[in-house]
Amino acid sequence: MKGARVQVLIRLLVAPVIAALAVLMAGAPGAQAATDVSEIGAALRESPVYVDPAATDLLSKSDADALADKIEEADEPVFVAVLPADYPTGNLFQNLRTETGITGLYGVRLGDRFDARADSSVLSRQGVNNLVTAAQGAGDAKAQLNDFVDDALRSVRGSAPASWDSGGGGAVSTGALIAAGAVVVAGGAGLYTVSRRNRRRREAEQRESLEKLRVVVDEDITAFGEELDRLDFHPGEPGADDAMRADYARALDAYEQAKTYMADARRPEDVRAVTQALEDGRFSLSQLAARRAGRPLPERRPPCFFDPRHGPSVADVTWTPPGGTTRQVPVCAADRTRLSEGQDPMIREVDTEYGRRPYWDAGPAYGPWAGGYFGGGILPGLLVGTMLGGMMAGPAYGAGYGGGYGDFGG
Repeated sequence: MKGARVQVLIRLLVAPVIAALAVLMAGAPGAQAATDVSEIGAALRESPVYVDPAATDLLSKSDADALADKIEEADEPVFVAVLPADYPTGNLFQNLRTETGITGLYGVRLGDRFDARADSSVLSRQGVNNLVTAAQGAGDAKAQLNDFVDDALRSVRGSAPASWDSGGGGAVSTGALIAAGAVVVAGGAGLYTVSRRNRRRREAEQRESLEKLRVVVDEDITAFGEELDRLDFHPGEPGADDAMRADYARALDAYEQAKTYMADARRPEDVRAVTQALEDGRFSLSQLAARRAGRPLPERRPPCFFDPRHGPSVADVTWTPPGGTTRQVPVCAADRTRLSEGQDPMIREVDTEYGRRPYWDAGPAYGPWAGGYFGGGILPGLLVGTMLGGMMAGPAYGAGYGGGYGDFGG
């Protein structure tokens, strides 16, 4: 009887706070917007299974808890996110992996679709594909995710993050329960205020970083537009064939995509899609130029390390930055000639609080910009010993992410 009275007391203390928080959240600006990927990443650092509030019809709380218990007991780095069908899919896995910063296997149920990605050290690309293929044959989300997790736990390498270990169990004293209820009552109203303040600070920092990037990206878009003009290609000109017209169409599409992506960018990581589109467009232009000149088609290579605006690289050369470590970097033909003649390459510099600096020494804000050009696997190695390289070498950047980045699959 005494225990029952305590439970009633706690419910009476906590229920009004929960109700008040619900009202506050319901009236908060943007409360109906898609959950920010940073919030999902934070949740996955605490538990292996995340179910979005808008997707609870796909997987109940009890089923999610059982799935999380299974993963935690196996002590394997397997993550599961259940999201609504209309959740934004652009670079979803890339952004999710970056936000969690944990090496592992990530499975996402998005509406009635399912896909997965993994770090190469955890599971090979083919292994991920096999898991996805097997899971896609299941029915509802509960069956599918349990099948996926069961197969994954037999396949993955590595261990679960320490943050999942909440430590200690056992009985909780009546006094502790009453104290907990009192703390909730005293601090519940302030919790929402602190959360909003932190969110606003994070949003302000993201806006500041995005504005720094906007200057550089706008320069890149303008430079690519000028390349299109200098090319002076006309689809109906003598000698033009379907392959040339297709190259030109892809370049034009990339140009328009880059402008659209930048106009829609709301966070620094959104810039990655912009520079990736520009790089795709420049490769199409190099193919078109080769066809018009009757030269062999170029192989797909990374852009020039010193300035991606120089276009696709033609070779890897040895280069030692001032006071740095010797490394192999991809270079364009012009910079290869400069280096062979003992001259300095034409390096892309950006504005910083210390003046103009090479982009790799301008701070982590330029990580998404560079990542779109070079991808997650090659760039950290190129930037060893630099400010940007130090940031990208960590797990949050996801170098060598075996399943690949990009949009949500089928």
